[in-house]
Amino acid sequence: MTIWLNGALLDDAQARISVFDHGLTVGDGVFETVKVTGGMPFALTRHLRRLGTSAAGLGLPAPEPEVISAGVFAVLKASGNPDRARLRITVTGGESPLGSQRGRGPLTVVIALGELNDWGASCDAVTVPWLRNERGALTGIKTTSYAENVRALGYAAERGATEAIFANTHGNLCEGTGSNVFLVSGGELVTPPLTAGCLAGVTRALLLEWFGGVERDVPVAELGAASEAFLVSTTRDIQPIRAVDGAALPAAPGPVTRDAARTFAARAALSCDP
Repeated sequence: MTIWLNGALLDDAQARISVFDHGLTVGDGVFETVKVTGGMPFALTRHLRRLGTSAAGLGLPAPEPEVISAGVFAVLKASGNPDRARLRITVTGGESPLGSQRGRGPLTVVIALGELNDWGASCDAVTVPWLRNERGALTGIKTTSYAENVRALGYAAERGATEAIFANTHGNLCEGTGSNVFLVSGGELVTPPLTAGCLAGVTRALLLEWFGGVERDVPVAELGAASEAFLVSTTRDIQPIRAVDGAALPAAPGPVTRDAARTFAARAALSCDP
């Protein structure tokens, strides 16, 4: 496997970072996951824009989009332009003192490829007892501090589910560990607004632009009472939710979910950088 590390192409045996890297010691970093299809990164411009927004929100110097983009295509070329893959761009605070204070050295930037998950035709989800803070310092920032998501996914797995759903401090639906949530309630397609504390997902934004939907606060109990619901993310596109907290929804996929998936697939096929 070829890795792009701080501007150099290395194989995975050579690619190493310091044990004092702030991304390792305190989770001081941001990242993007980009889907590769047909050898091309999908929606790369949008992902790089969000990477810059996340870096600014964390107080990191903004990585240059042109440099990161060149690294992405270098990794793809060196890896044989795979037809289907998962590409990860990670930017950390670099080598720093032990503790929260950031060092004065350069950032660490890593671009790597991995397998693209097969998420399955549908999934089961559970709501978790922990809350997203919609007013926290890291709200809406895609950081490498993912331990909360790891814990929540473990909670879901213990209950036979593959995604965990968070409410926010107001008891409204927020997001999954790596996904945004849509549901059909009262005949309309609904998703939580960004003010609910969810990440500004790239797939979420594209679906709203291409298919439509209403952004409003959704009491978390409304998810289990929905006529249909689905998750969206970069690697899963649109995935129907079969059951919530062990209770099956009426349809997975339902008619709105099927229409949304068809629309998304058709529009995505028109351009790799919509």
